[in-house]
Amino acid sequence: MEPSIRQAASHTCRRCLRLSTANISRPSITRSFSKASTSPQLSRKSSTSRSTINSKQPKSSLSRSIFSFGQQTKPTEDDSVALGSAAAYESQSRPPVLRPDDLFHSYTNSPIPEIRHRAAFIRQHAHCPHPDHQPTRTPASTGGSPGTSCSGAQAPAHVDFECPDCGIPVYCSEKHWADDYEAHLQICDTLRQINEDDHDLRSGRFFPEFEYAGPQMEEAAVNMTNWDTFLYTREFEAINDDRSMRQVTRLLTYPITIGSILHELSPYSIRKGGRLTPEGLKSLSALRYTLHPPRTGSGAEIKGLRPEAPPVRIFILGARAESSLPRNVWVQLAHLFPRGKFHLVFIGPESMANRDDEFPLPPRTPSNPFGAIVEDRVWPTMKISTIVDYYHTLHKTGQFYPYDPYFDCFVMFHPGLGHPASSHEWTETVPLLLETKAPIIVTGYTQYDMERDIEWVKKTCGGEFDMLMEPGENTFRSLRWDLNDLDPQDVSCGNWGVWAFRGKRYEATTKNTE
Repeated sequence: MEPSIRQAASHTCRRCLRLSTANISRPSITRSFSKASTSPQLSRKSSTSRSTINSKQPKSSLSRSIFSFGQQTKPTEDDSVALGSAAAYESQSRPPVLRPDDLFHSYTNSPIPEIRHRAAFIRQHAHCPHPDHQPTRTPASTGGSPGTSCSGAQAPAHVDFECPDCGIPVYCSEKHWADDYEAHLQICDTLRQINEDDHDLRSGRFFPEFEYAGPQMEEAAVNMTNWDTFLYTREFEAINDDRSMRQVTRLLTYPITIGSILHELSPYSIRKGGRLTPEGLKSLSALRYTLHPPRTGSGAEIKGLRPEAPPVRIFILGARAESSLPRNVWVQLAHLFPRGKFHLVFIGPESMANRDDEFPLPPRTPSNPFGAIVEDRVWPTMKISTIVDYYHTLHKTGQFYPYDPYFDCFVMFHPGLGHPASSHEWTETVPLLLETKAPIIVTGYTQYDMERDIEWVKKTCGGEFDMLMEPGENTFRSLRWDLNDLDPQDVSCGNWGVWAFRGKRYEATTKNTE
């Protein structure tokens, strides 16, 4: 546990690092970051570092507080003197702490400033879904609510009334809310759950569910039937709260979705209902052969030396939020394959959004023509590269050529292939992906989102692709629901569904002519 967090700390964003160092000063609920038992020295040491930051020695104290992440140091002589000033500093800088039974607040009157700003954004951009208003968007699904399909006579109006049950601005007035109350009841409970989860994430409490498990023993099999069996067999700390389970799966859904498809104990199979096609079994078997090398025939002596396979390259295209996840989250993918190696490549124009302070973009030089940011110390068997550019630009230059189905895989999280606002960005990319003959894993927010993407691929690429995995619900989807600020009626969860395809392979045969 300790080495993974210590190595990932240098690649964690500032907000997460401040949250992690703040959690150290509080008594651990389950276990501390270090292997040593929790002692009063840990809290005294953290308080001293906080008080020193408030004094006239900012540089040395800051480096000391960051260095203490994940380990214990001996207390200094002035610890007892600094306890009073440290408590005063924490009371001023620490965000308001909400009790577990006091998480429900209306967005407009929330004690969290960030949520109040979000409420103002919703009021400015979201429209009332009442049937009397003229429609402002296309239906979100084939079986959408009446408010999304009918056309009224009144002009569109922005939302301004907050439902007292969910605390989110949903209608323009109380009259329209009461008139359309039965339609709102379909998502009211889900909106309230989103409200409480947002306040819980910013409540300032300690999050023991974010302490991830360490490396997996090769002799211990992982059960990927569902989230519960996976966390248990991976020896995570027990998570007995539904809200904590939603928070932890919101992050782990990205690496575990990939791992659940590539692993030899995958829940997807070629059996009836397993969703895997014969072509999919061929493609995934090639990757599994690389990620699970045979254990026989090698040894520590010279006679036992065997050539090792190169790292499996996973190209995550159109990367957005997944590229900024804490690196110890992505290390969980490496733990699933103890003898496999990974090279994650985040590609997309938004792959470094809001991360300029953390990683300034390097200049483009002959040795680094695309300004790639390389993190080669994430884990001994994992390397991460980030490139702020479109994939088709890199493909045409041969940056990653050659491609091998045994060592390459493409992943697209919620790409919006068929969405009218983003489909034009994939028109040039998808045909190039089919040329590589490597598997392409795609996720979607909803069933309708996946079906729209599949229809777009069929229309754009014709019959030049093979379906590797039938579309359906993702076993390791996020259990936490998300809210679309532009439309509060649009509720979804990360990686709800998953499917996979690949460029069609042709077998040439000779015909005897007489």
